Amino acid sequence: MQQENELFEIAGAKTAIDLAPGLTLFRRYLDVTAQDSLALAIAEAVRQAPWFVPHMPRSGQPFSVKMTNCGNLGWLSDRDKGYRYQATHPVSRAPWPRIPQPALDVWQALASYQHPPEACLINFYDGHARMGLHQDRDEAELAAPVVSISLGDTCRFRYGGPRRGDPSKKLELHSGDVLVMGGAARLIFHGVDKIFAGSSGLLPGGGRINLTLRRVMPPDLP
Repeated sequence: MQQENELFEIAGAKTAIDLAPGLTLFRRYLDVTAQDSLALAIAEAVRQAPWFVPHMPRSGQPFSVKMTNCGNLGWLSDRDKGYRYQATHPVSRAPWPRIPQPALDVWQALASYQHPPEACLINFYDGHARMGLHQDRDEAELAAPVVSISLGDTCRFRYGGPRRGDPSKKLELHSGDVLVMGGAARLIFHGVDKIFAGSSGLLPGGGRINLTLRRVMPPDLP
């Protein structure tokens, strides 16, 4: 694990590192100034669309992360209606705030997809939060990649293949890293095993914020 990360460091900032077909890591793509700017923009988005805790379909088990969204659509999950996108916050019923321009700039530079994202999921991980292996498959437009931006504490990320039982690998994601999952990697199983609490001073109070930019609907559909 340590040797793998050292190789990524040698590759240099903003170098594309192909982890698997369609899965590309941009190590520390955002420098400290850019991370600060995006973190401030996300704090404003959270002020407009406060954190909420999603729940698993059917069981109603709460996620260990709290979340909110930006964009025309936001991702939700609850016991009764399950995984879905909707245009309003589940508590305030207000429209989601706009996706911050720094995040849109990352999409435009790295997504290799000509249309803008419609959703930006904002997940907050404290030192105890995890995310089990899952696929991002609630979108109608699977030709667009998922672009993931890490801010704050380092996490241990796990990724496998398109089947849950496929072998998986581990990777540390640091503040400023960007991961692009597209093409053959668009539906890989992935998750977060661990948060290394206190590994970054970016966010007041610590923790990790993960932004996932997604195109939900094909461009020729309303």
